[in-house]
Amino acid sequence: MPASTHPALIVTEHGGPDVLRVEQREPRAPEGGELLVRVEAAGVNFVDTYQREGVYPVPTPFVLGSEGAGTVEAVGSDVTGFPAGARVAWSQTLGSAATLALVPAGDAVLVPDAVAATDAAAVMLQGMTAHYLVNSTYQVRAGDTVLVHAAAGGVGQLLVQLAKAAGATVLATASTEEKAAKARSLGADRVFNYTEIDDLATAVREATDGIGVAAVYDGVGKSTFDASLASLRRRGTLALFGAASGPVPPFDLQRLNPAGSLFVTRPTLKHYIATRAELEERATAVLGAVAAGTLKVEIGGRYPLADAARAYEDLQGRRTTGKLLLIP
Repeated sequence: MPASTHPALIVTEHGGPDVLRVEQREPRAPEGGELLVRVEAAGVNFVDTYQREGVYPVPTPFVLGSEGAGTVEAVGSDVTGFPAGARVAWSQTLGSAATLALVPAGDAVLVPDAVAATDAAAVMLQGMTAHYLVNSTYQVRAGDTVLVHAAAGGVGQLLVQLAKAAGATVLATASTEEKAAKARSLGADRVFNYTEIDDLATAVREATDGIGVAAVYDGVGKSTFDASLASLRRRGTLALFGAASGPVPPFDLQRLNPAGSLFVTRPTLKHYIATRAELEERATAVLGAVAAGTLKVEIGGRYPLADAARAYEDLQGRRTTGKLLLIP
């Protein structure tokens, strides 16, 4: 049985990283359909900052974190397929940044023996995000050219690899030469440095013989949106899956017409794993690729819960590459 109390990362009120506290919480036994999991690693994601700041309203106080991996300690009634001792991972359960977490069995998947818990925690949200973007939001085909923003980040690195595996030419952006080198090492054909280029769309047009790209995968948002639109070919797709630089202001849809009958979508993972079958399909594909070594995962930082504020400051300050984890 778990100890009477356990450490958890608490958002005491909506605000910046300074509102985070590590407090002792008393775990309860899992109820019907739940797993009690000892968390080995929890993912650090931008969605956490939106919840912490109140952009995505969650009543305070609450335990932060929606993604993790660990070992099942106990199961509630009606749970099948997840015995005590099973290794599991998940991506959509608030309260994951804790030593013990209650996870709905419907949100969890089994982790292959060949995948470390830290790697599983690192790819559940971002890996399945990259998977749906490349396979469903805009299905990349051999011969396509696509643009990946923030290509050295957690999702960006995975997008570069999956798009290359699908046969695409991958253009990418990064903010430093070190990050650009990381993107090239993962297969990016050309990387544009944000700080060294005045007109990204013109550079993309020049790199594509004036045509533009089939799709832009943009998790940056406000600061890249206009360049992303202007980089698209006729009937191209802008997949705006995040807002690291801030939300995109309202814009006139009529702009999409003269620009080439463009498509713009604001997808989110939960709508692409809305059924158990789709969750298992994407998780199996991503975790299987990690196990096979065909999808490389970079863990850019591991932080104890007590250093969670620094982890989120590093994430929002774009001072890291790869995936950041909290280790309870």
